[in-house]
Amino acid sequence: MQETGSISIHTENIFPIIKKFLYSDHEIFLRELVSNAVDATQKLKSLAQLGEFKGELGELKVRVTVDKEARKITISDHGLGMTAEEIKKYINQIAFSGATEFVEQYKEKDAATKDQIIGQFGLGFYSAFMVASEVEIWSKSYKDDTLTAHWVCDGSTQFTLDEPTGEHAKAERGTDVVLHVAEDSDEFLEEARLRTILTKYCKFLPIPIEFEGQLINDTTPIWTKQPAELTDEDYKKFYQELYPMSMDEPLFWIHLNVDYPFNLTGILYFPKVKDELQFQRNKIQLYSRQVFITDEVKDVVPEFLMLLHGVIDSPDIPLNVSRSFLQADAAVKKINTYITKKVADKLSSLFKQDRPGYEEKWSDIGMFVKYGMLSDEKFYEKAKDFVLLKNVDNKLFTLNEYTEHIQANQKDKNDSTVVLYTNDAEHQHSFVAAAQERGYDVLNFDHILDPHFVGQLEQKLEKTSFKRVDADTVSKLIEKDTTTESVLGEDDQKKLEETFKSAIANEAMHVKVAALSPQDAPVVITQNEFMRRMKDMQRTGGGGGMQMFGAFPESYDVTVNANHPVAQKVLADGGSGEKLAKQAFDLALLAQGMLKGEALTAFVKRSTELL
Repeated sequence: MQETGSISIHTENIFPIIKKFLYSDHEIFLRELVSNAVDATQKLKSLAQLGEFKGELGELKVRVTVDKEARKITISDHGLGMTAEEIKKYINQIAFSGATEFVEQYKEKDAATKDQIIGQFGLGFYSAFMVASEVEIWSKSYKDDTLTAHWVCDGSTQFTLDEPTGEHAKAERGTDVVLHVAEDSDEFLEEARLRTILTKYCKFLPIPIEFEGQLINDTTPIWTKQPAELTDEDYKKFYQELYPMSMDEPLFWIHLNVDYPFNLTGILYFPKVKDELQFQRNKIQLYSRQVFITDEVKDVVPEFLMLLHGVIDSPDIPLNVSRSFLQADAAVKKINTYITKKVADKLSSLFKQDRPGYEEKWSDIGMFVKYGMLSDEKFYEKAKDFVLLKNVDNKLFTLNEYTEHIQANQKDKNDSTVVLYTNDAEHQHSFVAAAQERGYDVLNFDHILDPHFVGQLEQKLEKTSFKRVDADTVSKLIEKDTTTESVLGEDDQKKLEETFKSAIANEAMHVKVAALSPQDAPVVITQNEFMRRMKDMQRTGGGGGMQMFGAFPESYDVTVNANHPVAQKVLADGGSGEKLAKQAFDLALLAQGMLKGEALTAFVKRSTELL
């Protein structure tokens, strides 16, 4: 007997809403329908395990087929099936979730049931109408003595439901969902398009998925297994499966496996990366019970680990009706914290167990560690024991080791430790060399994050300051109690200063005369540490705090060495002293890499004339 009726909804306009606004991408209709088929199959397996279904399970497989000529896509399962009454209940009442009811009914009997059921929303089935002008359901329940149920809807609120018999009846248990593809959705009649969608969303579903006769999924991906079952080759092979275009093997990986206070499994890989901050936010895939949800995992994964690759699977990440996750949820925050801790523990273990191997990987993992320390206070507390500092001789030190290394020679007159660094050892070579001649050690901080990292270390380390080697003259970088006397009197120093000011004639250059060692350069151009750091942080995204200063004007200190023979020659040469001062200043500019264009040509010409 055929029945007609109206689908029970609260608004007559629900279908246009579903079609246009519920899902951002129409392709997910296939994910939803295949997931429903997997649910039905999982439910039957659960009932068999509980002894409530005693029949033969047979081949539990979900099949997807497409008939381009007939404009049909069919999704078939061999699961629970539905009676006509169940179709009325579960299909005709939009947003009533059969999966939720099933879990409630059996949660006391089988604690694992909940984790085996994908469906959480009754709206998933109706995503079919995003691509179909008409949808049919042919279903036969696993229960004895039940008839085939046949439901048809054209996307309006009207449906027909009957129980055909004879040759029109469905012979086997299970459900076939038939989509009559709409004229504006021709793309979904192409085999290649459907295969791409199935591979994207269903590649790791726990029930075999067959498309046009070929199996498209791995039902037991390695993150569902215990680490003890797996070899290094298993992990590497899975990495290549996830990222077939990757030319490099991962550096190492972390296998996530926790069931309390939330359920989380997965594998995170540390890839080889370029020494720059490039966030590709599509490398970690989020799954819920082996159904692909998204590759946008912001908030689930800490920001500083967004460059990791791999898979996270958790049924405890709450999904909204379109199966995108809700970022502000407490469970998401707990998972984020757990992942941070697991990464810190893994890095600490690698450092302690194989320091040489850890040091070999430092150029690739240093960015993660530093960004993590800047982003997360708890991570900082763990990472301060395994973060490494590299000096210009390519030696690596922990924070404690480096403090010990420079204690004897790099304390200033106030008993504070001064850490010297360069952000470009080649460009600042003359300053690095001058510092090394004094017996000082110089660190290499040449990464985009280092201006921020230096600032953090300065805040965290007691009685410690950081100075770039070109932030002052070498004798002033680490001020000692000893002083160097000037060979020039006050009048000569004033005259020398005026001569250089006249020769330079640049308001950004602030000339001063100082008593340096005769072995030091005749003129040194520096920019004080505060100014350099603010400009560096502004260039590398210092954020709102940096913006309040506006654009920093260029400002440099030009220190003329009163004790250098050139200074005395400038004074002695009278009228030509200004020309010599200009030459000495340009030489200092050249040492800083600041002499360019016409000024460089003029300098070369003057130098040739002096030969």
